[in-house]
Amino acid sequence: MSYELQINTEIIPPSHPLEKGGKGGIDYEKALNPQQLEAVCMLTGPALVIAGAGSGKTRTLVYRVARLVEKGIPPQSILLLTFTCRAAREMLQRASLILSDTCQQVRGGTFHSLANQMLRKFSHHIGFSPSFTILDRSDSADAINLLRLSLGLDEKARRFPKKDTIAEIFSKAVNKAITIEQVLEEEFLHFMEHSEALKKLYLLYTEYKNSHQLMDYDDLLVKWKNLLEERPDISDQVSRRFQYIMVDEYQDTNRLQADIVRLMAATHNNVMVVGDDSQSIYSFRGANFKNIMDFPNHFPGTRIITLEENYRSTQQILSLANSLIAKAREKYTKCLFTRRPGGVSARLAPVPDENAQSRFICERILSLRRNGVPLSGIAVLFRAGFHSFNLELELTKAGISFVKYGGLKLMEAAHIKDVLAHLRVVVNPCDLLSWHRILLLINNIGHKTCQRIMDWLRDTGFSLSRLGEYPIGPRIEEGLADLCKVLEAISTPGLKPQERLERLTAYYEPILRRIYYDDYPKRLKDLEQLAVITNNYESLEALLADMVLEPPEAGASDAAMSDRDTERLTLSTIHSAKGLEWHTVFIISLAEGRFPSSYACESDEAIEEERRLMYVAVTRAKETLFLSYPVSTYTPKDGRIMARPSRFINDIPRSMFESREETGTSFATGRDSYTGTEQIPSQPGRDEEDEAGLKTKDGMLQAGAHVHHTIFGTGRVRQVLDGQKVVVHFDGTGLKTLHLGYTTLSVVR
Repeated sequence: MSYELQINTEIIPPSHPLEKGGKGGIDYEKALNPQQLEAVCMLTGPALVIAGAGSGKTRTLVYRVARLVEKGIPPQSILLLTFTCRAAREMLQRASLILSDTCQQVRGGTFHSLANQMLRKFSHHIGFSPSFTILDRSDSADAINLLRLSLGLDEKARRFPKKDTIAEIFSKAVNKAITIEQVLEEEFLHFMEHSEALKKLYLLYTEYKNSHQLMDYDDLLVKWKNLLEERPDISDQVSRRFQYIMVDEYQDTNRLQADIVRLMAATHNNVMVVGDDSQSIYSFRGANFKNIMDFPNHFPGTRIITLEENYRSTQQILSLANSLIAKAREKYTKCLFTRRPGGVSARLAPVPDENAQSRFICERILSLRRNGVPLSGIAVLFRAGFHSFNLELELTKAGISFVKYGGLKLMEAAHIKDVLAHLRVVVNPCDLLSWHRILLLINNIGHKTCQRIMDWLRDTGFSLSRLGEYPIGPRIEEGLADLCKVLEAISTPGLKPQERLERLTAYYEPILRRIYYDDYPKRLKDLEQLAVITNNYESLEALLADMVLEPPEAGASDAAMSDRDTERLTLSTIHSAKGLEWHTVFIISLAEGRFPSSYACESDEAIEEERRLMYVAVTRAKETLFLSYPVSTYTPKDGRIMARPSRFINDIPRSMFESREETGTSFATGRDSYTGTEQIPSQPGRDEEDEAGLKTKDGMLQAGAHVHHTIFGTGRVRQVLDGQKVVVHFDGTGLKTLHLGYTTLSVVR
């Protein structure tokens, strides 16, 4: 199950308590720093407040509301737009605490709630009744499903998208202001063959809503924006009603929302938007980075105010974040600083592989706990949900309780359960639950047929070899025969778990594409990660014991934790962590293809957003920051290969990492191998002369050559592959396949 984190809007500088207004009014100079004060005291004209991470943007908005009301501006003419109604309520409540209850009369809410109110008031201008119905996402999907059926698009053989996926495609097209074809090209390429049918369905869906007095969430914004554009008289009326407009998190607005702001400010331009261009990370939801960058062009005379004083992190962490974002191609220049004393440098942790990375993190977490840092003060952040699968297993073994936000836990994914069910019947043929699951995956086998097959298996003593003798009909003969073959193949004695999984995946992948056709590309990534985990096991029983008998989502048992340790470690995707903070943050899997994501490497804009995502991750840490990456990774296709560290690591000066050697981290080399100054393997284009020199020495890298690697230690070359890769047997870690273009391998003479 996935969770939505609640965004922390309470960033209050500890040295600046809320100043209650009295006879002398609010002491703004005491409550605010100079940049915040400048923003609060600017009452008219357009303003762009670039609020760096942890710089008190919420406080600035709260005091500006109070300042406007205190200066005699009618609260009804002030509009505060936020991304949740809760955030608006909390801001107005805080403004009331420092001034008076009059602040509660300010209009606050989301773009959607405002559009709903305005459209009901002007509904007759758009051919709707004031009592029109709003469809939530579930209602929208149901309506789409009815229309899909009416067009005959429900045939399974066509593999037409499911209703929820169609609703998502339509919504993305609206919010990103792009066509259905563009959405398919960007995110649903496997449905491109249905583009014409989807366009036809979209038109039918639009007609259906209009004729039945229905609007979905996206319609609220579209119709409100269109009404403001097409009726200047209404735009003028609304603009005169809301004389002072403030927008929070402006970097997360989409094109529609930016247009609405411009149209509503047509008569006055008294607009203050607050946000951080460096934290614009939601383009997949339709957020448009250009909105905040182009604001001064849309509102000539804009005053830009930058909040740079940070109240969250140490200066060492902030300096690293500044260095990282300085490489951004397009940005508002800012330099975060803090007046907080103390702090330690960030720590860079290159580790041999993902398994070692998980062990390293567990060791550090246990050490932090011994030093008084609670689990609730620690977070492990990652680019994608499946990046934590290996770590989830290790945390469970170590008895460390955790909660995960963003993405599924490993054992919650249906396709992972499908695969493990096949492996479980190999280990235990009497496992009826697993038999039930794998039999239902076969075409034309329903619950009744499934039960008959299981009854027959029970009568034959659950013999895998007897399954092929079941008296079956022609409709299920082929599917059952294929199941028999794969079960026999993965039951072969002497096979390693990795080999069993490879054979099973070849059988299961067509099933995956058939059953989970809406998002099977993402699910295939999960199966690749399962293969990475399986590569660490020598026996199938041990693998299933870790993954099934002690599933990661169970967390640590209460018996293993004392009463004072009932709080949990946070595992989270970076997108789900925005707005939150922890004492210690680990950012893991910082390797090319993982962070930045391989999908992002196709465009400069996507890479720039990945950089901003890294910036968000770094600025979640208050006291301690660890950056970790595996030196080698395992993939089912290539086996174990050298991994390139993330380009973002290479952009950070080595001087910003702690230089002292960590203790107590014994990896497979049998020695302490983590050090904050570990040399980073070069990327293509860096140190070209050295890399070329290494590549011309293939003659020296013949089988038997004695070599040394900074992480794996010394070993001998077993094989040279295509002049690009070498297979080396290292004394402490065994066989590794290394790519000569990225490795720190050197010849020992």
